[in-house]
Amino acid sequence: MNMLREFKEFAVRGNVVDMAVGIIIGGAFGKIISSLVADVVMPPIGVILGGVNFSHLRITLKEAVGSGPSVTLNYGAFLQTLIDFGIVVFSVFLLVKAINAMWRKQAEAPVPPPAPSPESVLLSEIRDILKAQR
Repeated sequence: MNMLREFKEFAVRGNVVDMAVGIIIGGAFGKIISSLVADVVMPPIGVILGGVNFSHLRITLKEAVGSGPSVTLNYGAFLQTLIDFGIVVFSVFLLVKAINAMWRKQAEAPVPPPAPSPESVLLSEIRDILKAQR
């Protein structure tokens, strides 16, 4: 029972929940970037390069024999994955850069001086009363 209680405390701790949310959002972000690369970025690049579709680029190592499949080296899929990765990294870089700029702006904002303590206010009032009596 003690181990179950420890696991429950670990699982509902704030950091674990935050990490799980980050992983889920990261997975969804990865799908969006993959679609962006496959459906928006790669078609124009393929047209510029003469109609090349990277995902279909492969080298046949062994032709199909009978009902057995051919053995291919799918380097186009690898290139596609590298481009996906590059765009994801660049997107995360831009996001982190924007967040850092926001934090810098917030840190540069002038901090108003703290309000005087109640003791300081009281002493100032006493000083002013004593000056007025002279």
